[in-house]
Amino acid sequence: MNNRRNIGYACITHGLANVEIKTCRLKNAAYSNLLKIIKNNLDALKTAIEYNAKNNIYLFRISSDIIPFASHPKVLIKWSKHFDKELKDIGKQIERYGVRVSMHPGQYTVLNSQDSDVVCRSIEEIRYHTYFLDCLGVDESNKVILHVGGIYGDKSKAIKRFIINFNKLDDSIKKRLIIENDDVNYNVEDVLYISTELNVPVVFDNLHHKINISESDKSISEWILACNKTWDKKDGAQKIHYAQQHLQKSKGAHSNTILINEFRDFFYDLPNIDLDIMLEVKDKNLSTIKCILCTSQNTKISRLQNEWAKYKYYVLGKYPKGYYEIRELLKDKESDLTDDFYSIIEKARLSESLVSNEINAAQHVFGYFKHCVTAAEKTRFLKALDSYKEGTTQLINVKKALERLAKKYQIEYLLNSYYFIDTKFK
Repeated sequence: MNNRRNIGYACITHGLANVEIKTCRLKNAAYSNLLKIIKNNLDALKTAIEYNAKNNIYLFRISSDIIPFASHPKVLIKWSKHFDKELKDIGKQIERYGVRVSMHPGQYTVLNSQDSDVVCRSIEEIRYHTYFLDCLGVDESNKVILHVGGIYGDKSKAIKRFIINFNKLDDSIKKRLIIENDDVNYNVEDVLYISTELNVPVVFDNLHHKINISESDKSISEWILACNKTWDKKDGAQKIHYAQQHLQKSKGAHSNTILINEFRDFFYDLPNIDLDIMLEVKDKNLSTIKCILCTSQNTKISRLQNEWAKYKYYVLGKYPKGYYEIRELLKDKESDLTDDFYSIIEKARLSESLVSNEINAAQHVFGYFKHCVTAAEKTRFLKALDSYKEGTTQLINVKKALERLAKKYQIEYLLNSYYFIDTKFK
C-alpha cells in the first residue's frame, strides 16, 4: 500500500505531563486569569505536537477550549495580539513536522437553528475556530468540522436554512469548513447533497453511518469514494472519522479503546486513495499508536519497549498474567511482536479489575514516593487503600490520590505512564 494513511486523535493526550488544557467558569474569566490559562494551553499544545511528531502522529484535533470563552460577547480579551509570537511559533512547529490540525465546534454550534440568536452565536463560534487556525498561519488543508444541526420537524427546510446561513459566512471562513454525517439527523447522503449545493468537503464518519444509514445501497468504500469527490487539492487529503461503539453505553458512544482486529478489517478494506483517519476514542493517543504500529511493517522492538514502560503498572493491576507474558515476549529482540503485544494489552484493557491485583499495582506505584512523602500522606494513602479493599471507595479515587502525589513530587516516570488513564474518561 503506497497511499497516504495518517492516523490521528482528538484533543487530549494521555500519559504525557504538562498537556492539560485548562478552562474556568465565566465568573473567574478575569483578564489576568485568562492570560495564565491561555499561556498554559498554548504551551500544552506545543508539547502535544512535539510528542505526536516523535510518535509518527501527523493528524491532531485541537481542543475548542484552547482559548476559553473566545466567542463570548462579554469576554473581550485580545488573545491573538497578546500571544502573536506563541501562535506563530506553534504554526511553524506544525509546518516543520508536517502535522495536519483541525478543530470541531461543540454541539451548541447549530447553523440551521430556527432561533436567530443561536445562529448568531454559532457564527461567532465558527469565526473563532477558523480565526485560531488563521493565527497559527496554517494553510486551508487544516479544517474546522461542522455538523449540519437539527431537523426541527422539516428536514428539507432545515437543510435550506443551513445553506442560506452557510452562504452568509465570509469566504475566509468557508474555505476552512467541512461537514460531517451525524448519527441522528443527517446521513451521508444528506450531507453529500448539501456539499453539492455549497461546494464544501464531506467527512465520512463510520460509526455515525452505521447508526444513521443511508437508504442507498452502497458499501462503506463506495461512500468514502463518493465523499472523496468533494475534496479539492487545496483541501488536502480526504479526512474520515473512525470510531467503535461502546458496548455498555447508548448508540453512538465511543469505545474506551480501538479493538485492533476490527480496525484492521476496516483499514485494509479502504479504497486505494490517500486518506487521513481521525480516531474518535476515549484513550486517544494510546489507540492511535496501537493502530499505527499494527498497520506498519517491521515495528522496531524499541517502540514496543517504550510503550510497555508506560503500560506496565496499568496491566499489572488489570491483568497480572499479561504483565509477565509481555515481559517474556519482549526478550525476543528479532521478531515482529506487535500483534502479540497488543493482543495482551487488549485483554488487560477489557479485563474486570480484581481488588487484590489493583492493590498490588497501587503499592508498586506508591513505592516511587516512599522516600519523599510525609507521614500524613502515607497514612492517607493507606486509608484510601483500605477503603478500596473494604468496598467503601472506588479504585479511581485511589488512582487520583496517587496521581496527585506524582504531580506534587514530579515523578515523571509515572506522569508519563498510562496508569492513570482511567481517571480521565470513566
